[in-house]
Amino acid sequence: MHHSRRRHFIQALVMSYALPISQWAHSASVYYPPVRARALVFPRDYGAHPEFRTEWWYLTGWLGSDPDAMGFQVTFFRSRTQHSSDNPSRFAPTQLLFAHAALAIPAEGKLRHAEAAGRVGTAGAAFSTTDTQLRLANWTMERTENDHYQFYIPADTFTLHLEAIPSQLPILRGNQGFSAKGPSTELASHYYSRPQLNVTAQIEIKDTSSRSKKNSAMKYSGVGWLDHEWSSSLLMPGAVGWDWIGINLLDGGSIMAFRIRDETGKTLFSEWDRRDPKGRALERYTNAVWEAIGQWRSPRSLANYPAGFLIRAGNQEFRLQTLMQNQEVDARASTGGFYYEGAVEMSRNKVIIGRGYLELTGYSQAVKL
Repeated sequence: MHHSRRRHFIQALVMSYALPISQWAHSASVYYPPVRARALVFPRDYGAHPEFRTEWWYLTGWLGSDPDAMGFQVTFFRSRTQHSSDNPSRFAPTQLLFAHAALAIPAEGKLRHAEAAGRVGTAGAAFSTTDTQLRLANWTMERTENDHYQFYIPADTFTLHLEAIPSQLPILRGNQGFSAKGPSTELASHYYSRPQLNVTAQIEIKDTSSRSKKNSAMKYSGVGWLDHEWSSSLLMPGAVGWDWIGINLLDGGSIMAFRIRDETGKTLFSEWDRRDPKGRALERYTNAVWEAIGQWRSPRSLANYPAGFLIRAGNQEFRLQTLMQNQEVDARASTGGFYYEGAVEMSRNKVIIGRGYLELTGYSQAVKL
């Protein structure tokens, strides 16, 4: 299919199944099972959960060192549509896969971003329900028997070969992996994280300018973070989006925090979870205060994003500073809309204590999934 036609087809397909968040909790109960508290079982729960509405495997991290540090993101999304699974046609779009990949290179000032989309069962789109194994065209993500994650992303402006090796067992979010996203038990996900990943990567940067066709390939090492989450309903009524951080602390620990916002910026629900180098819980708060620092306006979506944050948790104050300003992802040709996926440093008392990623959604329009 011609690229422009394929782009419009994907947009129409995605938007036909996208519902405003305010309607999502009500419609989800008709078509999708709610998340119920249960013990997560590995390696089974490393794999896909196709009965639920949405799911993602989300890798972020930092590569290299100052002044040449860069950020990276690779995300695979699975979406169950409202088509009946009883439809015998292999062309019935009952399950969709999307993938995003991006490099944040400060010298370039904006993301190198790529995306892919496809119907499961055709065009090389597939997932496993027994372990992490995803394929979308030539893009692949796989967890090996020795618990290594391997990625291959051949994008137009870069090619990424990456391996991420865990240093600790999965951290189960919320109540043993049952992660509340609001006051109702219907508003929850199954969610675990794998912070402090030892990452090695080979990146080929492709110069697509008319003056030069030279490509450069280099090897990097760094630290990554993997999230895996699945649900049928994620946001409470009145919410327009969320702010999230996954920070690998320099002492080997980690901080995961998020808040869910309404259109005025008021926090409706939040969580702060700090762990030691072995993944053991140190602090957990539901009343952390997020205060935006400055503002960055996107020239594409015209959304106004916070340029950073002060976060107060307990009697501590933390500052988030972005690696570079322009880290907005244009996902209109796949999952739809815009969101911010940015490499950040965390400091306390003006001393850097960790590096990770900041995700901001719902700033250009209310999230639609």
